[in-house]
Amino acid sequence: MSNGGGSYNAQNDSRAGSTGEPDIGTEPTGGFFSADYKKHDDLKQMLDSNKDNLKLEAMKRIVGMVAKGKDASDLFAAVVKNVVSKNIEVKKLVYVYLVRYAEEQQDLALLSIATFQRALKDPNQLIRASALRVLSSIRVPVIVPIMMLALKDSVVDMSPYVRKTAAHAIPKLYSLDPEQKDQLIQVIEKLLADKTTLVVGSAVMAFEELCPDRIDLIHKNYRKLCNLLVDVEEWGQVVIINMLTRYARTQFLDPNQQDAVADDDKNFYGDEDEKDSEEEEDDDEKEKTPPKKPYMMDPDHRLLLRNTKPLLQSRNAAVVMAVAQLYHHIAPKSEVGLVAKALVRLLRSHREIQHVVLSNVATLTTIRKGMFEPYLKSFFVRPSDPIHVRTLKLEILTNLATETSISTILREFQTYVTSSDKDFVAATIQAIGRCASSISEVTETCLNGLVGLLSNRNEYVVAESVVVIKKLLQMQPDSHSEIIQHMAKLADSITVPMARASILWMVGEYSDRVPKIAPDLLRKMAKNFINEEDIVKLQILNLAAKLCITNPKQTKLLCQYVLNLAKYDQNYDIRDRARFIRQLVSPAGEKGALGKHAKKIFLASKPAPVLDSSFKDRDQWQLGSLSHMINQRASGYSPLPDYPETAPDPTVRNVEVNPWEQVPMPWAEKTHKKKAGKPKKEAFYSDEEEESESESDSEESSSSSSESGSESESDDDSKSESGSDKEKKSDEEPESSSSSSSESESSSESESESESESETDTKPQKKTPPPKTKSSAKPKKEAKQEVSLLDLDDIDMSNTSAPVPAPASALDVLSPSLASDLQGLSINDKKDTAISVTTPMFVSTTSHELLHRMTGEGLAANYRFTRGTCIYSTSMVPVEVTFTNHTDSPVCNIRIGDKKLQAGMTLQEFPEIPSLPGGGSMSVSIGIDFKDTIQPANFQICTQDRKYNVSIKPPVGELFQAVTMSEADFTAQQSKLTGMNENSGKVSIPSQHNNSKTITARMSELANVAPVSSSQDGLYRFAGKTVSGGTLLLVTVKVGEDNSANITVNCELMAICSMLVKEVKQKMSQA
Repeated sequence: MSNGGGSYNAQNDSRAGSTGEPDIGTEPTGGFFSADYKKHDDLKQMLDSNKDNLKLEAMKRIVGMVAKGKDASDLFAAVVKNVVSKNIEVKKLVYVYLVRYAEEQQDLALLSIATFQRALKDPNQLIRASALRVLSSIRVPVIVPIMMLALKDSVVDMSPYVRKTAAHAIPKLYSLDPEQKDQLIQVIEKLLADKTTLVVGSAVMAFEELCPDRIDLIHKNYRKLCNLLVDVEEWGQVVIINMLTRYARTQFLDPNQQDAVADDDKNFYGDEDEKDSEEEEDDDEKEKTPPKKPYMMDPDHRLLLRNTKPLLQSRNAAVVMAVAQLYHHIAPKSEVGLVAKALVRLLRSHREIQHVVLSNVATLTTIRKGMFEPYLKSFFVRPSDPIHVRTLKLEILTNLATETSISTILREFQTYVTSSDKDFVAATIQAIGRCASSISEVTETCLNGLVGLLSNRNEYVVAESVVVIKKLLQMQPDSHSEIIQHMAKLADSITVPMARASILWMVGEYSDRVPKIAPDLLRKMAKNFINEEDIVKLQILNLAAKLCITNPKQTKLLCQYVLNLAKYDQNYDIRDRARFIRQLVSPAGEKGALGKHAKKIFLASKPAPVLDSSFKDRDQWQLGSLSHMINQRASGYSPLPDYPETAPDPTVRNVEVNPWEQVPMPWAEKTHKKKAGKPKKEAFYSDEEEESESESDSEESSSSSSESGSESESDDDSKSESGSDKEKKSDEEPESSSSSSSESESSSESESESESESETDTKPQKKTPPPKTKSSAKPKKEAKQEVSLLDLDDIDMSNTSAPVPAPASALDVLSPSLASDLQGLSINDKKDTAISVTTPMFVSTTSHELLHRMTGEGLAANYRFTRGTCIYSTSMVPVEVTFTNHTDSPVCNIRIGDKKLQAGMTLQEFPEIPSLPGGGSMSVSIGIDFKDTIQPANFQICTQDRKYNVSIKPPVGELFQAVTMSEADFTAQQSKLTGMNENSGKVSIPSQHNNSKTITARMSELANVAPVSSSQDGLYRFAGKTVSGGTLLLVTVKVGEDNSANITVNCELMAICSMLVKEVKQKMSQA
């Protein structure tokens, strides 16, 4: 073994001999016996050589040693001489080495200060950045002025990489000299204004290290940070998201203080909604104080939520976790559920990541149980899971247990109890106890199951079951005396101290229910008193005292005997307990004041224990923080600030426009004159579209997304707008391609302010139109702008009709993600963006027979409705068809043949299946546009030599898509769908099913609709729209005190309206 770098000597010798170079490192390798001054001698010779290739080889070996953790500090003098090397590669490696050892060898590093200063002017950006990095690593207060000058120069460097390095140097300089804080804050302010994604993450990191309380530095850069967030590197995304979480808590109101109004433009159509709200307020006027203004989400608040949502798909677990904590702390409750799927995805990562994610999920399940109920099976324990992951999954499963899922969870727990891991078995039994205590319907079942475990061969299982049964019996002691008797008999065989103590406590507490067994148990325990554990001895003393009070004839002498034994015990707690009890129960103590109250002291009724989750109190910490993980305050942790009582001034985030950006363009003047001068009838779009067009400029101001709409609105807008913004920038302003989206948005701010003022002046004069969908208005508006940007000088804005994209045909094949992205963006769609498509609440796994195996000669086919977005067209209902070959020979060329469809209906067939092997099964997807009818789709399934006629008839509930909307939008839309568009009925709901969960679940099973929040008790609202035509469907279930319910369905399609009322009545009346 050679010391240091001597292992390369032989190689260098042979290399030198073959090339004619002088021998290097010819000293014999003496291992441990070599002199210290010979250490790394060959590397020093290579560094002193005149050849760059030898220097480069030496530096590679030295950096490799540093990377492996070996000490290379004695080479500092030889390395630092090469800082003036003209070879770029050598100089880079020298700087890497100096960054590591500059703090240890400060005196030698100071000798090269002049070289570092010259390197700051090097043409190569990597050299400039490395020089600044080394300079900031020299921890000598004398050079602070030099470092400050270098830092200020680097902040305005042309290279983003150098500016990023400058941001990293700021905390180092601050820790060296805190008095430089004011100057460093000015530097941070410049860096925060940077528009490069490479810099902003590091700038925010420096801001968080130095002055996290200077919120005023963020105001002007807030919108830019939100817009650039997606393009920042992953490390920077985490830092920015955490900072913006704290910012949002100080600058925006709590979105959950009352029902959020999802639509910012509600005031435009507010007349009808105000009437409805006034009627509701009149009903509750006696009970309520004067009503507050409805909560209106700040557009900047919505901008943050919308721009962070795509990051839930990040490959970096830290980024996903940061977005999850942001939604948890600042998003409306209705939108927090978005993060559930992303967090479940992280459970496929390494076990370390699983542990962190599960810890946060466990906290979320104590607060928002419904978020993770659809992903229940994702938390089932796998055999490969370590014990800490298993314990967390048990915690989550217990938190998610409800009346509907408890049977599945208990079946899973039954399997866990048979595990060989004792700790895991104990945790499982405790989880069963928690389920039994929290869900009264299964208490008896769980108790019987735990009693059955008392006969288990594993003593550890029996002991843990005894402890849990003891806690459960405290809730219902009267009806389980036989269990107490059974457990008392187990006292002889159980050796686990906690279990023995639990048995003794139960027998003593409920001794009146086992009057014959209790004295005998005390006799056995007294006989072996000195050999018991301390916890058991204490319970023996308690049992003796209780029996002496309730049954003195049989147990008085036993009690005296036990007290005498305890008097000389080695444990002082037991001795003290014995003295205390003796004074209460002995004959001499009856004259005392306490002796009269001995029964009240020992046999007082005790409350049943509350089995809460250990994660219940962790919501006091910020989600995802170290303090949350360890459940105690960590160094450097600062709690999230509370929401403000009143909304701070939102104008502080408006960015001032440069004077040259305010110069009016000729085409803009022309456009505005034509907008003002042309009458309404010449506009291409409808009246309400013209209104939305008048807002178009203000909506594209510095607050580019001035909507506080629903989740899907945010999605659609962000995806469509971001794409169009990039196209506009590249086509219209090539010279400003380096500017960010926030800069282009802020450039039109003065114009937007003038337009918004004129808009507010003219708004009262206009007749309020009925609420229209913003999803239709927005694409039209964008299409119009795209046309005007092609040739701004020639196109007449008021007379030009923008090309309208054709609706998706039945054969336009879309990817699933693209189909969901484009959902609701059709120009012909006339829905409000506040009415947005959401994921279905229930997806049936029940399949229907399409082709019987007898009819298909061994080939069977079943189908089911998946209620998702069809991959072929957004106007089609997705249907999953599963083919099964029940024969031994393969079936070839399975495809769809002739179609016999009703007029207007279309069917997108699946790709041909070349061969289905015997006994095999395969699922394919087809799309059917039923044209909002329940007419069957008739077609043929063909094989290589056969044709079979089949038919798919949809239930009426499968013709819809679930949509979300606010309560105000629901009432406004319902007021328009009256008369022939309304159908109602009355039904009696069984009392056991008269609750929100059951009603919502049954409605979701029947039809693909989503619940709408309701401020009235007993009033349930559901909304959906037809897949093909997008016709709105509103269902109202109003339950009275006598369990009778009035069902109202509003829809323009009267046939569907009538059929759905009948099916709802049948579903709700089921026992």
